[in-house]
Amino acid sequence: MEPSTAVALPDRTTRPWGWFETLSEVPGHKVKRIRVLPGQQISLQRHHQRAEHWVVVRGQAHISIGARALDLGVGQHVDIAIGEVHRLANRSQDPVDIVEVQFGHYLGEDDIERLGDDYGRT
Repeated sequence: MEPSTAVALPDRTTRPWGWFETLSEVPGHKVKRIRVLPGQQISLQRHHQRAEHWVVVRGQAHISIGARALDLGVGQHVDIAIGEVHRLANRSQDPVDIVEVQFGHYLGEDDIERLGDDYGRT
């Protein structure tokens, strides 16, 4: 009998701007894949209990961190410190995917302070 090659797919959580999947979560860090659809952006936000590291794996991402604005392509990355205001946007006609690694003692989805949102979630 051959070993099973079935792989469990992560649960996908849909948002108005696209979706995310949690790939791994253990105490101290979480890894997510995030897709932002063309012309969409996540909320302008900050976190009080976690830092994030974003790596672009598909498309061209427009990223705001504090007063800085960056356009990053595949393989480029950025660090977001605890408390930094940030946003991920897709200004292109193709999807943007990033891999996000979160670090902190609490990694719940409710550690998002939305400062601005296109979808009325502030």
